[in-house]
Amino acid sequence: MRRELHAEWTKLRTVASPAWLLLTAITLTAAMSAAAAAAVSCPSAGCDQDITKVSLMGVQAGQAVVAILAVLAISGEYSTGMIRTTLTAMPRRVTVLTAKASIVTGLTLAAATIAVLASVLAGRLILPGNGFTAAHGYAPLSLADGPTLRAAFGSVLYLGLIALLSLGFAAMVRDSAAAIGIVFGLLYVLSILPVMISDPDWQRLLWRISPMSAGLAVQATTHLSSLPLSPWAGLGVLAVWAAAALLGGGLALRLRDT
Repeated sequence: MRRELHAEWTKLRTVASPAWLLLTAITLTAAMSAAAAAAVSCPSAGCDQDITKVSLMGVQAGQAVVAILAVLAISGEYSTGMIRTTLTAMPRRVTVLTAKASIVTGLTLAAATIAVLASVLAGRLILPGNGFTAAHGYAPLSLADGPTLRAAFGSVLYLGLIALLSLGFAAMVRDSAAAIGIVFGLLYVLSILPVMISDPDWQRLLWRISPMSAGLAVQATTHLSSLPLSPWAGLGVLAVWAAAALLGGGLALRLRDT
């Protein structure tokens, strides 16, 4: 796959939009995490906040930019007609999609690592000033703490899986606007539905199948027994969504004409 990987890397690094989108994802994630940390407080009477999850809140905003980046990585070629040249030069279509997925995911994971580290640092600096101190039972955020490290590492993987999910749907529908609409609907609309339904059984089911709600369970470090899914199981739900999207995208790319 060396030739395909080199081709996809050349495409992404020779246009400006991927670099700007990655920079935007990093900035937006860190900024929203810092804003979330600044918005919460712990009064002298005590509080019950999951400060790790609060500090990683920006991932919910940054994932939108990651989704756009992944969608444009393939749908942009359909809109310009470049996909015909790509598949003529590299006729193994599934290999082309695999190369795209590898490059996009690698770039996303690199950007996500920077964004998550910046978010944790922002929480470590901001939260003590809002009352989250040792006196109230809160140690400073640190990656040396096992649950915090799991939440941070899981958030990086979460963004990588969002990229794969988005790439798969883009390969299926080929249109940028339609693919972005589908991905945003799955992430944001499906995560809101449990709040709009009063039946607790349906709430729990929708929460467990929602790629965003289930996937972000990996950020939780407190009250884990109350979650519908364990942190890693929740991330596994998102992984299943991403695998299904890539499978559908691969089949569509292989069976349909360009």
